[in-house]
Amino acid sequence: MIVDLEKLTLTELCDRAAGKFGKRVAFEVYRDDYTYNRFTYVEFHHASVRFAALLKALGVQRGDRVMILSENSPEWVAAYFGVARAGAISTPVLPDFSEEQIANIANNAKISAICVSAKLLSKTTTLIQEMDASASVPIVHLDSIANENDQVNEETIRVTLNGVVKTLLLPRNTGVLTDVDTNEDDVASIIYTSGTLGASKAVMLSHKNLVWTARASHALMKVYPRDRLVSVIPLAHTYECTLGLLAVLMSGASIVYLDRPPSPSALLSAIQALRPTIIIAVPLFIEKIYRSQIAPRLRKSLLYQCPLTRPLAVKIAGRRLLGVFGGALRFFGVGGAPLSEETETFLFKAQFPYSPGYGLTETSPLVAGTAPYKFPVRSVGSILKDVEVRIVRDGADSIGEIQVRGPNVMLGYYKDPDRTQEAFTADGWLKTGDLGSLDKKNHLFIHGRLKAMILGPSGENIYPEEIESLLYASDLVEDALVRSGGRGEIVAMIQLNKKAQTAIAALSDSIEELRNAVNKRLASFSRINRIEIRSDPFEKTPTAKIKRFLYL
Repeated sequence: MIVDLEKLTLTELCDRAAGKFGKRVAFEVYRDDYTYNRFTYVEFHHASVRFAALLKALGVQRGDRVMILSENSPEWVAAYFGVARAGAISTPVLPDFSEEQIANIANNAKISAICVSAKLLSKTTTLIQEMDASASVPIVHLDSIANENDQVNEETIRVTLNGVVKTLLLPRNTGVLTDVDTNEDDVASIIYTSGTLGASKAVMLSHKNLVWTARASHALMKVYPRDRLVSVIPLAHTYECTLGLLAVLMSGASIVYLDRPPSPSALLSAIQALRPTIIIAVPLFIEKIYRSQIAPRLRKSLLYQCPLTRPLAVKIAGRRLLGVFGGALRFFGVGGAPLSEETETFLFKAQFPYSPGYGLTETSPLVAGTAPYKFPVRSVGSILKDVEVRIVRDGADSIGEIQVRGPNVMLGYYKDPDRTQEAFTADGWLKTGDLGSLDKKNHLFIHGRLKAMILGPSGENIYPEEIESLLYASDLVEDALVRSGGRGEIVAMIQLNKKAQTAIAALSDSIEELRNAVNKRLASFSRINRIEIRSDPFEKTPTAKIKRFLYL
């Protein structure tokens, strides 16, 4: 049911979706048991056209960079497509970025306009102070893009120009406005990453990168007009933008945004009320629900304690988990980080409709994925059609670096030819920096980061993420990171969960028991020598991966 596209551009996607799905609801916002700020596909199309007209009126030209700093909302989407329609390049910024990070991005990208929500306006203070008066950048107040009644002939939008807030009028007659003709290979978006390995990179993604990947995802994630997705991850993250936005718009389904940060309690309350059929999330979200609401009750169950009835107990628990998500869920996409082994084993046996995937910002972001129930546990599914993957091994080891080639691969890093050259092999393959292996049926398995790999005392390859997955299975552990401690030692840094912190008196014995239990499942050269307890939480990326470089 996806739209037919003559050109793989964001503007073409917006136009075709509006033509095909018309008055179906595209977006709405949820607050306290009701939805508001509803945009149909036609209204969304009109909003993007009006936004493009605004940018042109403000002097934004083809190829200019426009920053989007906002929580998820229909206005974020209107700005994103409006920027593309104006021939400019969107520079989405994660809401959690600091003022300093935002100012650095703006200076690096040399932005021509800022689109910001009221809640995040204060984060532009440093940026505005650093601007030269002669190079003042207009600030568009996203919250003022009202979705007015069709009878209204004109609409007002607030803009700050040279420190003064002005109200501009834009025509409602979108037929008089013309688009800038964009090509598939034009840069559509520059994404500034916040990765596990350190310095941020500015990834240039083309229209074709994004739209092709969204279309290819339908081989794994079937979406229909009747579907409803509740948005969890920031739209500035390519994972959410491609799979949770573009792929959904292609199919005429609807997307619901929350009017507040998606804390676990607020999110679960909204999900139970909205009963979504699709959710795209990071592993931490479902792991916390499993460990707090499902696992304790399951272990106490008499059915679970008997080996003969344990499979039945697991399936009952799986139905309970489905109920936590509203009961209508048929696709739960998991990406951005690996699922813990314990959680995934449960989901697999419980026949919960989860679907793992693998990719990175540089691949728009999908490389491999799967439909629910159609993959071996611990894999991330099969390689996308028309995407090539090779495993570059060192010696006889079946594990090696994952390298990718295909229409999903980025154009390069913005204003950084040295890093771009370093990211690709001489024959044009993207070096992901991730370690993986393929089975005989072309299922991909991830084994961690190449730079995180520890060299054992006799040259053995030790994969810290695999040790960490065993630590996560403990009732004591909230977070874990394994590193080399020097002198051939393997050190596990852990943050205890609340339950363990309340039992501090017996902690010493429990930690030693944990170390012994994990070591029994490891080869001798990769066993943990000592465990260090952290009192402070680890610093993480937006997809809940620990920023490993800070602790090595």
